[in-house]
Amino acid sequence: MTTTARSTWTTSVVRPVQPDAALLLREYMTEMVVRYHRRPALPGEVDAALAEMPSDDLAEPDGLLLLAHHGADLAGCAGLRWRPGWAELTRVFVRPEHRGAGGGAALLAAVEERARAAGADRIRLDTRNDLVEARALYARHGYAEIPAYSRDRYAEHWFEKRLV
Repeated sequence: MTTTARSTWTTSVVRPVQPDAALLLREYMTEMVVRYHRRPALPGEVDAALAEMPSDDLAEPDGLLLLAHHGADLAGCAGLRWRPGWAELTRVFVRPEHRGAGGGAALLAAVEERARAAGADRIRLDTRNDLVEARALYARHGYAEIPAYSRDRYAEHWFEKRLV
């Protein structure tokens, strides 16, 4: 468990199938679908997106998933996928009612700590044009835009942060 400077944020590693993790991953994907299409999600659309982009590899030996609590409240998540020498950040999500309270920073600090401990020398991620808040969060925390390293159909911006 990691406690941040704003001591009300804590993180812990969980398996993606754990009920709280599955709930947050569904909320994350619902927001991604809604923002991408700029309309409410259609029946079955979130399930299709979860199937298209599964999170089952966010567990050892392939990666990890962190849940964040703000006080006693389940408040967010972030995942890492292990790559040779580096880690890929994914599924960064803070519930709307907890945004603006340092959750994004707490999650980034926790995943960076875990990535360093696992021997990663950098973290990379991709994101979309419409996720302007996420891009601003990454830039504020030392992630720099880099050339494309992946071909995900939704990726429009790529970031990296060196951990050494």
